[in-house]
Amino acid sequence: MENQVIVQNQVIEELKKPETYPELPKKIQIKQTHISYVFVTDKFVYKVKKAVNFGFLDFSTLEKRHQFCEKELVLNRRLCGDMYLEVVSINRLPSGEIKINGKGKNVEYAVKMKKIPEEKIMTRLLEEGKIDKNIIDKMTKIIADFHEKAELSETEGELEPLSIIETNWKENFEQTQEFLGRSLSKKTHQFIQEKINDFMQTNKDLLEKRVKENKIKKCHGDMHSGNIFVADKIYIFDAIEFNDRFSNCDVASEVAFLAMDLDFKERKDLSKFFVEKYVKYSGDQQLKELLNFYKCYRAYVRGKVTSFKLNDPSVNDKEKKTATKTANAYFDLALEYAKKL
Repeated sequence: MENQVIVQNQVIEELKKPETYPELPKKIQIKQTHISYVFVTDKFVYKVKKAVNFGFLDFSTLEKRHQFCEKELVLNRRLCGDMYLEVVSINRLPSGEIKINGKGKNVEYAVKMKKIPEEKIMTRLLEEGKIDKNIIDKMTKIIADFHEKAELSETEGELEPLSIIETNWKENFEQTQEFLGRSLSKKTHQFIQEKINDFMQTNKDLLEKRVKENKIKKCHGDMHSGNIFVADKIYIFDAIEFNDRFSNCDVASEVAFLAMDLDFKERKDLSKFFVEKYVKYSGDQQLKELLNFYKCYRAYVRGKVTSFKLNDPSVNDKEKKTATKTANAYFDLALEYAKKL
């Protein structure tokens, strides 16, 4: 069996060439995250999952990457159906050439999406001061309706919702150990851990009540401004497909994510407005009692995920320096929320 990483590296090199694509694009822009390669062409976007296994995520085989591409398509069509087009195969022809939807051996898969102008990403619009309360109001209504219609979460194996919360936090603390002294101070790590464990113990009844009141849903899982386009309409994309334990969560956790993100972008006014509007549309007054707990969780996860770049050989030193600074800022924000618990 061919080495997955070697084969994928060959595919990635070929995807830099226009002739690999059916539409023969004039321009190809390449981006990457810690788990994906993204190829932006004239009209479409092709997302290839990296052949990695982080424990909480396993894209190590071609079969798994295909499976998760299909799942990503289904989950994301809930909030932006016309953006997510299809899963395409990437094939090696008998001649050795690599072609998308070609006639030959399947060597990779990609999720094909409609291209939305990059200047419409919410993160950039926030920086340009183009996100106002009217847009947040429309967005909040979409999110509240999505949560209302979302299916109830199913337990993962023997894990119940409460133990999943504990498992997620335990994993966070364990996986950030290696970044102590780099993007996270030992003092901050210890303080947050103590506050979180105390909160979960003290508020066990409240967390159990959320389960009984059907607030644990199959959510988006990664709802922040970097995954939202404000264009001809609002697209909330890139829902988590790789681990149900992260996307099956309390709706309060999802609301807290976008609220935290707005705090991080120094728009606490919009963050507060968003939460108020969500409570109004959903009637979920209880959510406020869990807001700082879940904001802390979301900020900590962002710090952790950003820190993963420090171990990625494909990330250069300059990018790693920026990642360290960004991760540290997220951990500092998590600390501020922890102090309020």
